[in-house]
Amino acid sequence: MTGAEPDVGLLDEAVRAVDAPDVVFGISRDGHRTVRSGGTRPATSPVPRDRQRYEIGSASKTLTGLLLADLDHTGVLSAADPVASLLDPNRPPGRHPATLWHLITHTSGLPPLPADLYPRALPRWYTNPYAGYPSERVVRAFFRARPARRPGTRWRYSNFGVAVLGHALVAATATPWERLLTARVLRPLGLDDTVLSPTGPGTDATGHRADGVTPVPPLRIGGFQAAGAVHSTPYDLLTYLEALLRPEGGPLATALLEMRRPLLRRGRGHEHTHTLAWFCHPVEDGTMYFHIGATSGQVAFLGFRPDRGTALVALSTRRYSRTDALVPTAYALLAGCSRRNPPC
Repeated sequence: MTGAEPDVGLLDEAVRAVDAPDVVFGISRDGHRTVRSGGTRPATSPVPRDRQRYEIGSASKTLTGLLLADLDHTGVLSAADPVASLLDPNRPPGRHPATLWHLITHTSGLPPLPADLYPRALPRWYTNPYAGYPSERVVRAFFRARPARRPGTRWRYSNFGVAVLGHALVAATATPWERLLTARVLRPLGLDDTVLSPTGPGTDATGHRADGVTPVPPLRIGGFQAAGAVHSTPYDLLTYLEALLRPEGGPLATALLEMRRPLLRRGRGHEHTHTLAWFCHPVEDGTMYFHIGATSGQVAFLGFRPDRGTALVALSTRRYSRTDALVPTAYALLAGCSRRNPPC
């Protein structure tokens, strides 16, 4: 029996557990990859499911965090820099300014979304809620915001905050977002099939509403690029997670190691931690890092366990719902890999 055979059975079982038009599960154990796919729709695309690009939604924030860690390490800027001063050098930062660090760790005090986004987003809530909210509006909303809590005192997940972070990094480096992330993160890690906007049918997987039948248009992210713009293939995502598992000696090594360092305690009993961009949970025999992403028609789970040399990618093309099996299936598979599969 080869080392890959147990994974084939586990992943095939995981694929069958998820009711979606397209489903892909991929696992890497000490650099050995197994990828399996399936789904409810006929596989008619000339590009196989495991070679298409998927929207990873909020899991994009982990790449934004990695970019910030690299810019900080190389001295381009400091994660402690006040955001307001980067976006407008003529504006005083205030007594308790939000910093870049606050934005990426969701401790800035900003709400999940700007209040004035909702009227624009509601007519397209199930297709492209961010498309009508451009970059300049995100920045204006930041300057208008009056956080309910002082930055650094409370964790509250915020797409708004990470979107603002992207614009602050653009301002600090005088480099457009796509070029900045591509040059400093995607290309050094060899993520050549990872992009920040839709590229077309066939290459891009098609998302679907919660009914699993009705297609939705490709993601248009407006001014929220840093919070959720990434489109990637299962193999590129495994490459990314493998770099996090074994950063030593590779590109961005210091920044990748920084991404694994626990920074905040949160959750019931403060048993969960949060790194610069990853959720970190204790599991049997170790620790797992993960992030989830959901768009109008797709769901993504990225996770890795340095203690086991294991990384997991799970993707589907059906809008997330409470009954969606992808996230719990992926979470259980990664958390329990040492119990169910001895080679883990």
